[in-house]
Amino acid sequence: MATMNHHIEITTDFDPRSCRHLVDGEPYVMHCHHYAALYTQLAEDCGMLDGKKLLAEVAEDTFYKVLSGYFRKHDIGSVSDRLAAGEEYYRIAGMGILKVLSAGPDYGEVELPSSHLDQGWIKKWGKHNRPVNHLTRGYIASLFAAAFDRFPRSYNVTETASIVSGAPRSRFEVVAE
Repeated sequence: MATMNHHIEITTDFDPRSCRHLVDGEPYVMHCHHYAALYTQLAEDCGMLDGKKLLAEVAEDTFYKVLSGYFRKHDIGSVSDRLAAGEEYYRIAGMGILKVLSAGPDYGEVELPSSHLDQGWIKKWGKHNRPVNHLTRGYIASLFAAAFDRFPRSYNVTETASIVSGAPRSRFEVVAE
């Protein structure tokens, strides 16, 4: 959707005290796609509370802090540059390829030509009859909130087509709350 005027400057370090990698100064742990599929299955099966919503909200809160902090640190002010940086961060973090197809303060569309989580789910259990990428729903909600200077829970994100359900690409609809 947008071309970024700012070159993303993600630095990686290792903190020996916490045994964590740091991505642009933030602690970051990316698990294999099998592990991501396992904790997603746990969220799917959770009967005590809405595990899918919880997983999406935890992702939203976490990535909101990371993305909004990155935008401040690097003085990224334009919405198009913020969205492009968010696309790049998703890729660099190993989550797949995310493309913002359209974006406005009230509505947007996002597509995943490839998805780390969907690939893991399919390898572990095969196709599924409904979307399972709650982590990416939270990421997209955080990206839109940070890009448009809003707070978490400002956007509702719905996965309308899913790689795990047999679609060639996953698609997400973003609507302001």
